[in-house]
Amino acid sequence: MKRAALLAGLAVLLLAAPTSAEEGWGYELAGDLMSPYCPGRALSECPSPKAGQLREWILDQEEAGRSRTEVEDQLYGRFGEQLRQAPKAEGVGLVAYAIPLVVFALGGLLVTLFLRRANSPALATAPQNFGPVHDEELERILDEELRE
Repeated sequence: MKRAALLAGLAVLLLAAPTSAEEGWGYELAGDLMSPYCPGRALSECPSPKAGQLREWILDQEEAGRSRTEVEDQLYGRFGEQLRQAPKAEGVGLVAYAIPLVVFALGGLLVTLFLRRANSPALATAPQNFGPVHDEELERILDEELRE
């Protein structure tokens, strides 16, 4: 009985699954794009009525048989690069990817230099007399002050 229910559920999932990579991209695209109406939010999360209309338009385009690339190109042409969740890795957008790498490399260099200096032989051969200093003149002056 359980096996039959499991097989029936699996059959429903297989029949409902998209048959090609292009089908079912409408909802995914809405999640991948930033909303032009709600700054800092994905199109799929924006509560604006205009964002809802844009999501419906995307789904309509999918149902009409247009490809995801065609719809993306049209949206980027209309709203610009603000729809991207991350900048393109070309031109000025490449700087957004290069700066963290440069900072990481410089940080690693600084840590390496610090550790090499901290473990250098010059510091290891330095005198390590950290005990109390015995100064007879200082003791004599202290004794005189305490007697008074």
